[in-house]
Amino acid sequence: MNKTQQFHQLITTGKSDGKVLFRPILMQFAAEYIGSNYGLFASDYKVLVEANLRCMDDFDLDLLGLISDPYRETSAFGAKIQYISNGVPRCLNLVVNSIDDVINLNNPDVYQSERTLDRIKAAELLSKKTQGNIPIIGWIEGPLAEACDLAGVENMMLQLMMDPDFANRLMDKCMITAKDFAKAQIEAGCEIIGMGDAVCSQIDVDTYNFFVRERHQELIDYIHSLGGKIKLHICGDTNHLLTSYKNFNLDILDLDWQVDIANAREILGEKVIFAGNINPVLVQNKSRDEVFEMSRNLVEKHKNERYILSAGCEISVLTPPENLKAMSEATFL
Repeated sequence: MNKTQQFHQLITTGKSDGKVLFRPILMQFAAEYIGSNYGLFASDYKVLVEANLRCMDDFDLDLLGLISDPYRETSAFGAKIQYISNGVPRCLNLVVNSIDDVINLNNPDVYQSERTLDRIKAAELLSKKTQGNIPIIGWIEGPLAEACDLAGVENMMLQLMMDPDFANRLMDKCMITAKDFAKAQIEAGCEIIGMGDAVCSQIDVDTYNFFVRERHQELIDYIHSLGGKIKLHICGDTNHLLTSYKNFNLDILDLDWQVDIANAREILGEKVIFAGNINPVLVQNKSRDEVFEMSRNLVEKHKNERYILSAGCEISVLTPPENLKAMSEATFL
């Protein structure tokens, strides 16, 4: 049974034979693991694919991902991006500074914009090399996260309170590009689309429900209509948002270390796959044996549920490779 078949078995039966699936979020770690750097990982799809494949082989990953940084769509909208070797790419300018900028903002062609096309090419190459034997996770920015990238986090948070028209107009344009980008990645070979909207952990539940929840539902339904699966990633403390996810029909939900899996299961039921929820700082700093024990405890507790072992967020670049191997080894039943 290949890894795609194991994933489908987990969706349909709630179990995967012989092991719990393992999918950590790897970005700068993966880049440096193959002797490259973050700047190349984020700008050259061939490096991103090579890093994913090497990590799949060395750490027995059960899903692969195209996540690299938050600025793919932002660049397509016109922002200038600076690549640096040892850190996340930097956005050098705000595309949106006024309501006029929102009104005049044009949605890009994701096939013509350099950075969105680069990820589409990564999906095509990774799909070609894996031949459908392992699920590939594409990535889009959620509407609030992308609006913050375009207008600035502080400004966008103020607009949510002071100018709902500004906020809604901007997020509506972000929705159009999110759909276009998701569709392109599915057509390029991605079975799953990850949607990152981490900034939602920083707003209260009423604000989330008023501005974001229905947009998340719309994107989830759209991705399902294309035949794709959806993975929602809102890292941080999301306990206050769990009830808002109840009718989303999510396939995978990432849970960070602040969220108790048993409580989330009680709220959201048995059908959603939970991925998490070890603190990535502990994966970095604890001994190999300690990381194995933490992982093994989660595996034993959740092996009969729809569950994927992962850290709550990205594995840090300083994580010893043997600690990641310890997580992988803990998944075998």
